[in-house]
Amino acid sequence: MHTSHPSSGLSRRDFLRTGSLSAGAAALSLSGANAAGREDRQCIFLMLVGGPSQIDTWDPKPDAPSNVRGPFSAIATRVPGIRLAEPFPIMARSIEQFAIVRSLHHSAAPIHETGHQLVQTGRLFRGGIEQPHYGAVVSHLASQPSNAHPFVVLPGPIGHTGVSVSHGQTAAWLGTQHEPSYCSQFDLSGESAALRDRYGRNRFGEACLQARRLIEQGTRFVTVNMFDTVFNEITWDCHADGGSLPATLDDYRDTLGPMFDRAFTALLEDLRQRGLLSSTLVVATGEFGRTPQLNPRGGRDHWPGVWSALLAGAGVRGGQVIGASDRLGGEPKDRPVTPAELAATIYHALGLNPASQLSTPAGQLMPLADAEPIRELFGS
Repeated sequence: MHTSHPSSGLSRRDFLRTGSLSAGAAALSLSGANAAGREDRQCIFLMLVGGPSQIDTWDPKPDAPSNVRGPFSAIATRVPGIRLAEPFPIMARSIEQFAIVRSLHHSAAPIHETGHQLVQTGRLFRGGIEQPHYGAVVSHLASQPSNAHPFVVLPGPIGHTGVSVSHGQTAAWLGTQHEPSYCSQFDLSGESAALRDRYGRNRFGEACLQARRLIEQGTRFVTVNMFDTVFNEITWDCHADGGSLPATLDDYRDTLGPMFDRAFTALLEDLRQRGLLSSTLVVATGEFGRTPQLNPRGGRDHWPGVWSALLAGAGVRGGQVIGASDRLGGEPKDRPVTPAELAATIYHALGLNPASQLSTPAGQLMPLADAEPIRELFGS
C-alpha cells in the first residue's frame, strides 16, 4: 500500500490546494457532522468506468422497439415486477440485498470526466478548482483506527479517458494528508480458493475482495475502479467502434456482465456473512448511461440523460427500485435523481450530515452536498 497522486492534464498550479483546511473548517466537530450512533459506517464505491448501458444492465426495456431494447431479454428477479437484463442472473436471485436507482441523470457535457467528477464528489469542477472525493471528506471528518488507511483507491487511479482533466478522485483542497492510498498488488493468499473463485479471478473480482479485506481492517472508504481507461481493452464504453474502442454489447454478455454479476453479489454476501453489510454502504455506478437507440454498428454511445445506480448495506432497503426512466430508457420519467442527491445519500448513510459545512481555501462555506438524500432508500 502506498500513497501517491494521480496525474491529470492540468498543472497543479491550476488548482487551489492547501495542506489543511482553514480554521473555520478545522473547527468543524464530529458532533456537528455525524449522526448519533453511526460513526463506524464505511463505504465501498464501485466506479464502473466507461458508463454501463442502463438498458442492457439494470433497466431493460423489453417492450421497446428492437433498435432500443437491444440483444438481451429481460429476466425475472425474486421480487415480482423487477427485471434485469439477462447477463445478470446471480443479481436477479439476490435482488433483496440491493436497491436500484433508475433515474440518475446529469446535464453536463457527455464525456467521461464530467461524469467521474459528478458521481464521486457531487459537483462539477469549475474555474480549475477541484472538489474533494467522498473518501477524502470522510478521511477528514470521521474517526479512524490508527493502523488503517482511511481512503483507498483500488487498484490505482483512473488514467486517460479522452480529456485531460481531473476524474474527481483526489482530496483537492482538503490537503495531501487526505489523498487516497493505492494498492496495485493484492495479497489474497489468506483467502480460500472457493471464495476467490466466487469473486472471480480477474482484476475487478480481486479488487472487490481486497476492498472487503480493507473494510475489515478499518478503512473508512474504498473506491474500486473497474477499469483505469476506456481505450484498448473491453470496458462498459460500448461504442462498437473497433480499434482503440473495441467493446460491443456482445462483451456485456460474454465478459462484463458475468464479471460484475459474480463480483458484486459475492461482495454483498461476503460482507453479510461477516456481519459487515449493515455498517458498510456499497455503491455501484458508472459516469453516465448509453444512448437508447443502437448506433449503426450495434453499440451505444455516451448518454448522461439517464442511467442506473446500485446501493446496498448501511440501512439501504434492498429489493426496491427508486425512480424510473421513460418507455425508451432515454430520460427520467419518475423521481429524477441528480449526482448531488447521490452524494447526499452517501454522506447520510455514513452518518455525516450533508448540510454540514466546510470552509474552502477562499473562505467560502460549502455544504458537504447540495441536495437532500434519497430518503426512500432507507424506508422500512
